[in-house]
Amino acid sequence: MKARTAQRWGSALDSVVVYAQGAVCRRLASGSVPADGRVRVTGLPRSLDPGSLRARVTGASGVRVTEARVEVEAEPLAGAAPYALRRETEQLVDAYAAAQGRRDRHLKLIEEVKGLRPVPPARRRDDPHRRTPVDAWLELAEFVDERLTRLHTRLVELEEALGQAEHALSVAADRLARASTDAPAAHVETTVSAVLTLDGSGDAEVELEYGVPGAVWVPAYRLTHRQGDSSGRLVLRASVAQRTGEDWNGVRIALATADLRRRTDLPRLRSVRIGRRQPAPLPSGWREPPTGLSDLFAGYDVAPRRPATTAAPPTPGGGPAPVAAGPAPGPVPPMQPASQGYGESLAGAPQGYGAPSPVPPPGSAGSAYPEPFGGGGANEAAQPVRSRPGGRQRAGGMPLAAPAMAPRAPGRIAAPPPPAAPGGFAASQPVAPTAGPPRPSGAELDYSALVLCGPDEQGGRRGRLFPDSPFDPVAAEYRRRAEAVAALPLPGHAVRPRESAGSFDHRFDAVARADIPSDGTWHTVTVGEIPVGLRTEYLCVPSVEQTVYATLVLSNSTDQALLAGPVEVTVGDDFLLSTALPTLAPGGERRVGLGPAQGIRVTRRTNVHESTSGLRGGTTVLDHRVHVELANQLGEPATVEVRERVPVTSDADIRIEERADWTAPRDGAGPEQHTPGTRVWRVDLPAGATTALDGGYEIRIASAKTLSGGNRRS
Repeated sequence: MKARTAQRWGSALDSVVVYAQGAVCRRLASGSVPADGRVRVTGLPRSLDPGSLRARVTGASGVRVTEARVEVEAEPLAGAAPYALRRETEQLVDAYAAAQGRRDRHLKLIEEVKGLRPVPPARRRDDPHRRTPVDAWLELAEFVDERLTRLHTRLVELEEALGQAEHALSVAADRLARASTDAPAAHVETTVSAVLTLDGSGDAEVELEYGVPGAVWVPAYRLTHRQGDSSGRLVLRASVAQRTGEDWNGVRIALATADLRRRTDLPRLRSVRIGRRQPAPLPSGWREPPTGLSDLFAGYDVAPRRPATTAAPPTPGGGPAPVAAGPAPGPVPPMQPASQGYGESLAGAPQGYGAPSPVPPPGSAGSAYPEPFGGGGANEAAQPVRSRPGGRQRAGGMPLAAPAMAPRAPGRIAAPPPPAAPGGFAASQPVAPTAGPPRPSGAELDYSALVLCGPDEQGGRRGRLFPDSPFDPVAAEYRRRAEAVAALPLPGHAVRPRESAGSFDHRFDAVARADIPSDGTWHTVTVGEIPVGLRTEYLCVPSVEQTVYATLVLSNSTDQALLAGPVEVTVGDDFLLSTALPTLAPGGERRVGLGPAQGIRVTRRTNVHESTSGLRGGTTVLDHRVHVELANQLGEPATVEVRERVPVTSDADIRIEERADWTAPRDGAGPEQHTPGTRVWRVDLPAGATTALDGGYEIRIASAKTLSGGNRRS
């Protein structure tokens, strides 16, 4: 398909779904379907994954998409480079280098002046001693001192100019590093287009969907509540960073916790059969090459070759130099599909994008294979081909064949096989055949990506289909730069979605459109408001620290999960603090600490009494008594939870008897789990009230198991 024959449609980015790493973008384009049905939709980013492109016609217009592929065009820009910031940075680099050169030359001049010394003339052996002219020495010293004073004054000015140039350069370099990548980086503009073939007529609206790397997000929250209210406003916000190569201006943002790179294909469980009879293998898509393929280029081989037109230097005799014929074109090295990580080819793309499943290997030898793709070799060879640069052509219906794989010797690593060549073998060197027909890979079954080699190809490649190399070094560099956002330092208390989501995946849709430039820095987007239940509780553990802490108990009654992340707490109209919100599943409760509550005082005193009981004092009794006092100095009632602990034992000879009105917390009944031996007092204190709590327990230990000495109070 030629670029000039396809009608161009402009596109606009409509929505973006940001996943844990990477994003899926949707573009809309509309226009009138041309007579040939070929449309080129422009505006796609350079870092997109070619295997993730999907296209469909929206609405009931009677038009459908029959083919979609990605093509890249490059053309020089008219005039100077459009990126003024990069041009300014380059100018500042030159200015800094010039200022540094002037400073360095001035320093050399200062060193030369410092080296000025009076040199007396050489005295002969018979000459008498001469008196030193002191006035000349003093004049030279004054000259050097005066010259150095002026040079050092100038050096200060040059140092200041160099510092200003360095500061301006650092500021410009930082702005350039943080600037959007949605601009040409050089004097060449690269345009990525989706070439579509539409079936139908009239006006149509096309929706393009494609995946891009270089986008990450972490959740953030803002919690607002008032004292005494049982509910609050939890605003979900997201910190989004993207470097996909296109600015997201006015798009609908959705955030998902799923991973685009995880596998989605189901494993296939095959039967295990004992005996000779095996199930018939599935068709592999392979067909024999057409007959007479070797005679296709007979006329081309006997035709005279055009000599090389390179000019030769004249001979010493003045005659023309002999024109050397150009060397015959050598064999083109086989092009292996490179592993690309995120941006793979269609055959190697993640199954979440709808890539074809791997073809099952054939079974035993001698099985007959049907031809699932149509007629035989003669009909296939007569199909039209489209020219490609470099003598390579593309055909849509040529037969497909693949080489047999060489067996791997035990204990040795087999060498990589030559690339499979549909319609024949890839290399002229013979390989050890194995039982069964050739086994084409997924790349060899992608007929739209196969390339028909021209007559200049050697080594058995002429006239046969090969997978075109999906590796694009420029696109790989774009993807590498885009994926650098995954290494951005996280904001305070932030947790990545895959770490906090656990075993579930969820999606959050923003209520309004947002703008996120492609600069690789964090941008805050408001997603929406989530109603949560709130209650304020005060908690203290006086046996560890005699301080009362204020907490907020959040209950999630919605069907949306709340991921872990930073939360800004506002009480009334006053900002309180920023803390970490734990992951809160639907229907769950979690406690968020707000720090010490200075308005509630707690005091704890203990008393231990040791005695013996039983026959002949055979039992040691340790009587522990705990006294806790609470004072509410707040202007409102408060619910305080006091936590104590009692010892636990698994020895039947040791008994623990409790004498208090505290209760043991039930596991799973509250927003957190408790350790064994925890006891809880819950007290409702009016404003300005005080209360006292008394408790205790006795530990009865047989005298034979009592340790002498030690700390009996803890």
